[in-house]
Amino acid sequence: MSNPAAVDQAFRRVAAEGAVTDVTRAIANEMPIAIECNGIAYAVLMASPDAIEDLAYGFALGERLIDGTDDIRGIDLHPVATGIVARLTLARRVADRIGARVRHRSSDASCGLCGVETLDQALRPLPPAARWDGEDDAVFRAYHALCELQPLNAATGAVHGAAACARDGTIGLVREDVGRHNAFDKLIGAMLRSGQGWDGGFALLTSRCSYELVEKAVLAGCPMLATISAPTQLAVTRAAEAGLALRTLVRGDALLAT
Repeated sequence: MSNPAAVDQAFRRVAAEGAVTDVTRAIANEMPIAIECNGIAYAVLMASPDAIEDLAYGFALGERLIDGTDDIRGIDLHPVATGIVARLTLARRVADRIGARVRHRSSDASCGLCGVETLDQALRPLPPAARWDGEDDAVFRAYHALCELQPLNAATGAVHGAAACARDGTIGLVREDVGRHNAFDKLIGAMLRSGQGWDGGFALLTSRCSYELVEKAVLAGCPMLATISAPTQLAVTRAAEAGLALRTLVRGDALLAT
């Protein structure tokens, strides 16, 4: 796969006093990533063009198309003129889920949340979250370590990071992407593909805490979700319903616990 996650771009730098200079800097690459499941076009994501296999696995789990890696029988990546197509082959056991979810997604796209059935689908019940019994010191330890583990953001200043942290706050795995959802999907997918569990640890994300991230965390079996920005009300509500521990507005010296 030849598409880099960052590319060099020429700019004119204009200073406040009026001086203009030519500069070149790295900027984050972003392109359409099409997800196909058993030959059916399912979704198009705007994402950084790296770790696409991880992205597809994590996305499929978050969409409840699969329950684990055994439900994916194969994945093929196909570069096209406008982006990348990721073609997933799902097991027969879960194949019926594809059509049902495609119909739901089409309904959402055409008219938004338009009726009781659609609203029920948008906020489907979540399974009970794994229990987290760690200490908040671990969150601060991970927060201070994460910056040095985000090379793409260091180069571009334009991407989110998602980190899998051990119970003591040691960071074991990081994925980056222009989209916060994509970064988390990549992290979850990488863990699925490698057989890595949370083992009482938690996820730390460089983003606000939206309800979609809460749902992804619960479905991935993550015991606790920490984010550096604030949560939405729906995120707090959904986390409480599932029993997911949240730590938000994480800074070097304080955080919000729910």
